[in-house]
Amino acid sequence: MARACLDHAPVRVDRGLLIAPSFDPPTPPPLEPLEAAHPVPDGRSVLAGRAALDLAARIDDRGSLVVLLSGGASSLMAVPADGLPLEAKQEVTRGLLAADADIHAVNCVRKHLSAIKGGRLAAACAGRIITLAVSDVVGDDPSVIGSGPTVTDPTTYEDALGVLDACGGRGAFPVDAVAVLEQGAARARPETPKPGDPSMARSTVHVIGSRADALIAAADAARSLGYLVIVGERAIVGEARARGTDHAEWLLSVGREHHGAVCVLSAGETTVRVIGGGRGGRNQELTLAAAARFSRLQRPAVLASVGTDGVDGPTDAAGAIADSTTIARARACGLDPLQYLEANDAWSFFERLDDLVRTGPTHTNVGDVQVALLAPVDR
Repeated sequence: MARACLDHAPVRVDRGLLIAPSFDPPTPPPLEPLEAAHPVPDGRSVLAGRAALDLAARIDDRGSLVVLLSGGASSLMAVPADGLPLEAKQEVTRGLLAADADIHAVNCVRKHLSAIKGGRLAAACAGRIITLAVSDVVGDDPSVIGSGPTVTDPTTYEDALGVLDACGGRGAFPVDAVAVLEQGAARARPETPKPGDPSMARSTVHVIGSRADALIAAADAARSLGYLVIVGERAIVGEARARGTDHAEWLLSVGREHHGAVCVLSAGETTVRVIGGGRGGRNQELTLAAAARFSRLQRPAVLASVGTDGVDGPTDAAGAIADSTTIARARACGLDPLQYLEANDAWSFFERLDDLVRTGPTHTNVGDVQVALLAPVDR
């Protein structure tokens, strides 16, 4: 995104920041590289967030701030609200992720524990703000992508407290974080900029990439290989374990209706409720949950669920593959799929079968994609 912007910008770029987990290839000048953490912010994330606020504040009403935003920005660019320790914000993020909160809920809380999210980066800039966003959020809501640092925020402190209440209760989260939200709800802290705020009129946002683009590209590739392509109309959202089961049932119904070579595509972003001590990510868990039912297809078939950024949870994999032989191969190795699922240990299961998908970072993020290939039925 940075290189394309520099190549095509109609005016000279004076200075800028590139905030990412790592840098390969090297950062193009005049951008300053700043490494930060994902999916839980660290001290580098705070330094990066403060640098972004400082850069925005140095732009007067004759200048422009261009923000290239993609998935992961909520963690990579983090500035805790006044008086809130970073450790408390880290614990809130971990707690929400472990409690199966979706990205809309997580980012609602993040925005109200932040001095940069929810439109506050734009509020720091006197000039024009142009945001070009690659969306990893189902629905492509700009106020959710990266926790919306340059757009107005329709959510409130009360909404954020409601998320905590639904995810184990306020007592399950750090007292410092709860205090910030309760102070905001009592009007003792300023709210995020809201729709209609005249000071935000100078900020515009354009979503330039999303899961829809990934599905179009995948469908074109599958058709070029001779597959009949079926694209799921609904986003794959909710708990990964439940969606994996549902997805496998849908694939079984597709297999009964179509006897030729079929490619079934879907996309979205699921969540995982962590109850075990294993390793894994939402794509690996979805695939493991689907494997048993998927094996009932009376034809050779394969299913993959992967993160388009090449990262699935705190693992080295982008996702995993299950095929018609997965369950039989697992049993031959003495592996019980249900036991691994209950332990949230999909990574170990697929590692034993050599069925993890490892792409490395792809440097883009439009959510997760599921691809199923069904071979023609022998007649």
